[in-house]
Amino acid sequence: MSALPPALSDALRNRFGERFSTAQALREQHGRGESHHTPSIPDAVVFAESTDDVAEAVRLCAAEGVPVIAFGTGTSLEGHLTAVRGGVSVDLSRMSKIVRISAEDLDCTVEAGVTREQLNTHLRDMGLFFPIDPGANASIGGMAATRASGTNAVRYGTMRENVLSLTVVLPNGQVIRTGGRARKSSAGYDLTRLFVGSEGTLGIITEVTLRLYGIPETISAALCSFESVEQAVAAAITVVQLGIPVARMELMDRGLIEAVNAYSSLSLKVEDTLAFEFHGSPAGVKEQVEMVAAIVEDNGGRDFEWANAPEDRNRLWKARHNAFYAVVSQRPNAKGWSSDVCVPVSELSGCIVRTRELLRDCSVPAAILGHVGDGNYHVVFAVDPANQAELDEVAAINKKMVQRAISVGGTSTGEHGVGTGKIAYLRQEHGDAVDLMAIIKNAIDPAGIMNPGKILPSQDLPSRRETL
Repeated sequence: MSALPPALSDALRNRFGERFSTAQALREQHGRGESHHTPSIPDAVVFAESTDDVAEAVRLCAAEGVPVIAFGTGTSLEGHLTAVRGGVSVDLSRMSKIVRISAEDLDCTVEAGVTREQLNTHLRDMGLFFPIDPGANASIGGMAATRASGTNAVRYGTMRENVLSLTVVLPNGQVIRTGGRARKSSAGYDLTRLFVGSEGTLGIITEVTLRLYGIPETISAALCSFESVEQAVAAAITVVQLGIPVARMELMDRGLIEAVNAYSSLSLKVEDTLAFEFHGSPAGVKEQVEMVAAIVEDNGGRDFEWANAPEDRNRLWKARHNAFYAVVSQRPNAKGWSSDVCVPVSELSGCIVRTRELLRDCSVPAAILGHVGDGNYHVVFAVDPANQAELDEVAAINKKMVQRAISVGGTSTGEHGVGTGKIAYLRQEHGDAVDLMAIIKNAIDPAGIMNPGKILPSQDLPSRRETL
């Protein structure tokens, strides 16, 4: 049964009708992501269809001091969706309109529920694309909220670089725009960057204005296998240091290749592998390929295996995007636990070597993959969520990975966000700056209703009873 105050339940039901639900199955669906984190279900779900809907839902909840958690496609990996204090999950999946596209200005505005695949399908016939591509078919709003990236980040950057402005509903229900469409501005504080990566703790993103890019004239992809991960990483570091503008450069260890082959019906060589993609003019791509091929050879890599046909490239990258699910599928009833450290590229080899040492005696199935062009790599573990010993074992490995990453100037999370899973490391990474983050949170959300229990370790927000 819903634990919402009766007056709030009545108000939400009157406003949203059948788009307000307290059904158990629906609440359970909205209280978890796709990883190992223990679900925590909301008291109710509201399906929003407009910014006005979101604003009204937030206003009604704010009046009763009830938490609000934004929900996109449910692909979170760090416990962002868990309703740790109950409350209302505001589902944005029906906000799926592409509001406008400007081919001349290379930008567009979309509602928060639009997914990356939906957007790129719409853009394709215009000769445009949006490059940020996390593994899941995430919503654009969720990608902005977690400051996501993906396989193209080495060339095109992350959501931080590709969001021009936002429409945001604040904790009191007020609606603001964080900026315009200009490619640069020195006017005032950069509110766009404040909300990109805020994980719904400062407000709910309802519209996003994005940079777009022209589809490259020539696209070529290739795989190259190595005798060791260390050789592959050394080649990747050299590519970055020489400034070769590869569009993608992905590491997949042999354990991941085995999982991907089984899950995606491929027959890739079961060796430590780098996957490349090259974008540009025919001459530019040819030059990139020649330079990378020489680096690969110098580092003990095999000859390139090409995937030039669009269908072959798409199959390759779809398999890479499904890597998380491929590892988890190897074990019945398993849940995925993905680490997400990111380090300066010069520190990447040492960190991965140390990670392999940590995994040598690990009893849990695991594989290494990563966007090595920007120093971001993952270990995906397939854990039994009911086996506390396994969870403790993986937590200890993850802790050592994070601590080493931070010690060399890196971060606990390159693209998944903090959620509940990385809270313990925030002060180690940011020191006294965490206190300023708390001041910002309290100034914008003094009642602590926006996705409570996420990001900040010290923000034990008022209980519902105290608020009422």
